[in-house]
Amino acid sequence: MAAPAGSLVAAVLAHSGRLDKEDLGTRIGRLSRRVEELKGEVCNMINKKYNEFLPSMQSAEELVSQVEGLSSNIDLLKAGIENEVQRDLNVAVAEFTELKQQLERDTLVLSVLKKLQEFDIAIKEYNTALLEKKYVAAAQQLETARSNLKMLESRKGFELKILKALGTELTVQTQNMLYHLGEEWQKLAVWKLPPSKESSSLESVVHSELHLHTVPSKEEEIAGPPVASVLQAFAVLGELHTKLKIFGQLLLKYILKPLISYPSLQPCTEEQSDVFILRFKSKESSLDHSSPVEVFDKIRLVFEVLHKYLLSSRLSSHKFSFTLAELLGDMIWEELSDCLIQNCLVNSIPTNSSKLEQYIEVIKSTEEFEKALKNMQFLKGDTTDLLKYARNVNSHFANKKCQDVIVAARNLMTSEIHNTVKIIPDSCVALPRLPDPGAGDRSKMPKASEVLHNDMGNLENKTKLSQYTFSLPTCRISSSVEKLMELAYQTLLEATSSTDQWENLQKLPQLAAIHHNNCMYIAHHLLTLGHQFRYRLTNILCDGAATFVDLVPGFRRLGMECFLAQMRVQKGEILERLSSARNFSNMDDEENYCAANKAIRQVLHQLKRLGKVWQDVLPVNVYCKAMGTLLNTALTEIVTRIAALEDISAEDADRLYSLCRTMVEEGPQVFTPLPEDDKNKKYQEEVPVYVQKWMTFKELMIILQANLQEIVDQWADGKGPLAAEFSAAEVKSLIRALFQNTERRAAALAKIK
Repeated sequence: MAAPAGSLVAAVLAHSGRLDKEDLGTRIGRLSRRVEELKGEVCNMINKKYNEFLPSMQSAEELVSQVEGLSSNIDLLKAGIENEVQRDLNVAVAEFTELKQQLERDTLVLSVLKKLQEFDIAIKEYNTALLEKKYVAAAQQLETARSNLKMLESRKGFELKILKALGTELTVQTQNMLYHLGEEWQKLAVWKLPPSKESSSLESVVHSELHLHTVPSKEEEIAGPPVASVLQAFAVLGELHTKLKIFGQLLLKYILKPLISYPSLQPCTEEQSDVFILRFKSKESSLDHSSPVEVFDKIRLVFEVLHKYLLSSRLSSHKFSFTLAELLGDMIWEELSDCLIQNCLVNSIPTNSSKLEQYIEVIKSTEEFEKALKNMQFLKGDTTDLLKYARNVNSHFANKKCQDVIVAARNLMTSEIHNTVKIIPDSCVALPRLPDPGAGDRSKMPKASEVLHNDMGNLENKTKLSQYTFSLPTCRISSSVEKLMELAYQTLLEATSSTDQWENLQKLPQLAAIHHNNCMYIAHHLLTLGHQFRYRLTNILCDGAATFVDLVPGFRRLGMECFLAQMRVQKGEILERLSSARNFSNMDDEENYCAANKAIRQVLHQLKRLGKVWQDVLPVNVYCKAMGTLLNTALTEIVTRIAALEDISAEDADRLYSLCRTMVEEGPQVFTPLPEDDKNKKYQEEVPVYVQKWMTFKELMIILQANLQEIVDQWADGKGPLAAEFSAAEVKSLIRALFQNTERRAAALAKIK
């Protein structure tokens, strides 16, 4: 430390040469003392820091020693685990796996033994119940045994040879059960029928009888009729449909159809102590066809006794619940209805408009007949084809009248021309006195004979004309022509009292299509008909030949208006069916979803049925445009309803997508313009050409399943496929309905513009 001090002193001396030696010594001494003081302080500080650091270092050394010891112990433990514990653990895992597999095998064996035991118990209880004639219990035990056997057969990797024997035993016992039930059924419902070769004649039908041994005794009234037990057992075994179908066919062939076909046949009933008998008696009748009122009364009597003694029982289990009347009605009603229409209602259609008012009685009788069958549960709630046919009497009358007039006119025009009558001015055909267009009852019209022979003073104008103004001079004409004119006047006069409904084709899709084609066909030939023969006829006919072109627009308009009216009817029905879909809202509610699904199915059924009716009738291009328009109506309505929803949950969206998928998958199937299915594929693939909203509908389906980013991508700044089908407002509305209010939704909405 001295050298630096000396250097410092020398520096001071060099800097201050004017200091004297005394001052310099004093200052050097002072500086030396200060240096010594600083040196002491530094040494004290170093000693203090060393004293503080030494215990910390000793503690660190002790910790290092402990860590090294612990590390050594860890190494020893690790070696022990790897050498001993791991080996024991592997052994334990292997033992556990083996025990688990053994437990699974034992559990499977136990379950199989349990099912075998249940099968055996069921067969034993079945035999006991069969001996006691407890048929329902016996059938249920057979079904229990069958269920157990199916469970055993479904277990893969666990096959028993005994299962085949059990299956054979079950089949034998089932057939044995069916045999006993068949014997009981034959005792309950006994048919006494004529020989098969003579079954169609009236004489043989009279001898047909049905004996129902189902009249319950007092004891059976308490315990329940045996017929219900037998039929319930059939139902449990799945054989009721077959048995009842055979009964229904016999009922149609030997009772119901003869009552419709033979006016003289009358049903007779007889109830004895233990049997009810249904037989026939024949009375003389001058009618060729039975009146609908009488036929309905006969048929209703048969159904009433069947309902009382056989078919009123309700059969129910955990799998089904129905009455025998419902099941039989489903089996035979369509055939019975067709027979009633073809052999009864067709023959009752009036031949003259004056008798149409009397037909109201037939319509009322048909309504009462159907109402009675519905009360007995033979029929369901919907209006049937039978009642629709009766109510559409005006259309049927018009068709029948046209046929009669055409046949009569043809016969007159082909009659011998040389049979003549003399026409004089006083006996010529006069203008008829027609009722005022705006007043009076049009049904009160003069007879044709009165019109033909009335005086000519019937015009009754203020200015009197000569009585011979509209008269022909005396001459002879064919009598057939006179009768033809009489027929024309009679037909036209009858038409003055007709209503538009008599010739209404709007309710009959096939007839509307045929009428359309007829008009177009006539118009097509009228374009060239006159020109084709104008220069090929004789001079006399050629001079008077017309071109008929002026008639073309009228025929085309007639066909188009009729078909468009039919299209409006079909559109109305589609919209009416979709109105029951509850606006496609709250689809998470099962009742709402079922209603919407039913509406979709009804629309598809209507379109498929219409497609079949128009198949091979309409031209292919007209067919596709018509079906495309109707399908487009349905899709537009669905899109409008869904787009209007304010809240669509995730489950709602899934179910709406499912409904839309049904339309997309089955919608093209309604395009069947040709009978050959392989040729229709082309038109089914071209659905977007004929259905304007097809791509809109598919974009809606994409939205229902997409996330926010996918919707934005589909929009593509107003240039994507979504923007081509929906407006920005519509897309925003759907986004708000589908997604919760979040920042992501707000960002997506901002991009839709």
